[in-house]
Amino acid sequence: MRAMVLAAGLGTRLRPITFDRPKPMVPVLNRPVMEHILRLLARHGFTETIANLHWFPDQITEHFGDGSACGVSLTYSREEALLGTSGGVRNVADFLGEDFLIISGDALTDIDLTAMREYHESHDGIATLATKRVEDTTQFGVAITDSEGRIGGFQEKPQPSEALSDLANCGIYMFRKEIFDFFPSPGTSLAAEEGDPDGFADWAMDVFPRLLESDVPFYSHEIDAYWNDIGNLTELRESTYDALNGAVRVEQVGKMVDGFRSGELGDDEPALDGPVLLGPDCEIGDDVRIDGPAVIGDGARIGAGSRLRDVIVLPGAEVPERSILIGAILGARASDASR
Repeated sequence: MRAMVLAAGLGTRLRPITFDRPKPMVPVLNRPVMEHILRLLARHGFTETIANLHWFPDQITEHFGDGSACGVSLTYSREEALLGTSGGVRNVADFLGEDFLIISGDALTDIDLTAMREYHESHDGIATLATKRVEDTTQFGVAITDSEGRIGGFQEKPQPSEALSDLANCGIYMFRKEIFDFFPSPGTSLAAEEGDPDGFADWAMDVFPRLLESDVPFYSHEIDAYWNDIGNLTELRESTYDALNGAVRVEQVGKMVDGFRSGELGDDEPALDGPVLLGPDCEIGDDVRIDGPAVIGDGARIGAGSRLRDVIVLPGAEVPERSILIGAILGARASDASR
């Protein structure tokens, strides 16, 4: 089964981090989140992979190349204009073949894709959607299912008192090629706005409603695995700290320590708190204290006399001398703005 990684979005809710980088290149534990996804695909045998690109596409192609460093064979589909959540998939239908997986390149998860594939192959439905139970339905589209897991409807971010389900749609799908029979004709997408290309299409507004109207069976695969779509800065922080604490199985880059102090800990100082991940080639000045949870990015520079707690310092960022940072996400241009 081949796979497609969705990597074309603008990541507007992660601005200002995504002003100058695509969302899949935002790091979690000093690896781009898309790298975690590609390594997940490789572990479960999805080695033939394609990614659609739009926003700063060269950053992705230059970092991943042919994908071999992550254990996959990776090709690309560039979208001059965004084609929507499903339009980009139709654009590469010839590559995908009989059955295929669609997964976001900007979500953090350690889902068991092997188990999902086995479930997909066990039923007669045209599609399988990964779902996960959530406490706050107002943040997600939820799937309404019967006792056999067949999907009978959706609600978009319902209030808890009105929610008919707590199964969030994770945006991880397995399809049979017949799914393309239920795409809107060019230029008829209900989700398209003025200026969108004729090939634009959206799963939630265009494709899934057609399956429901046609009484075509498709199913929910409920997961217990970690999943976070990293849609905003709060979720980026949560995912990073969850990864630090081992709540999700991903690979880190750097050295994990139980708090950090350059110089001796003073008699009147409280004990250090961890965890802290120190990225390779980071430079830390004299008399610096870092309490966790914290991630110091590859090549970051921490000025002498600084105190950091509950921070994410992105690769290449610079913390000026004698800074105090608490609960911050620091980007590579922060030091320039401080001058």
